[in-house]
Amino acid sequence: MKKPAKMASDGFDWSRADAMTAGQIHAAAVADPDAQPLTKAQLAKLKPISRVKLLRVRLHLTQDEFSKLYGIPLTTLRDWEQNRSEPDRAAQSYIRAIEALPDAIGKVLGQRRQPEPA
Repeated sequence: MKKPAKMASDGFDWSRADAMTAGQIHAAAVADPDAQPLTKAQLAKLKPISRVKLLRVRLHLTQDEFSKLYGIPLTTLRDWEQNRSEPDRAAQSYIRAIEALPDAIGKVLGQRRQPEPA
């Protein structure tokens, strides 16, 4: 009796994709009208993800949590993440420090980060 395919937590049967070659995966993607690759012109129009958003996501924090933990006004954080404004030089330095030592900076500010899920 054949074992049922092991489904990922997202409900997708990755075993089928794992069995495909890179060429087969590319051909399947190109054949899907809802998943067409972007052209170079379309890619050029995309805004990059802000450094602070990448950091916040890597730390598994919501905007509200990041704002409170590191003392950055929520509206300022949202503006930075949505590329409506950019951090000034001092804020850029602060963001680099948070990237390097997120727990230590949170501790210095009197806050404790929750442990990341295993």
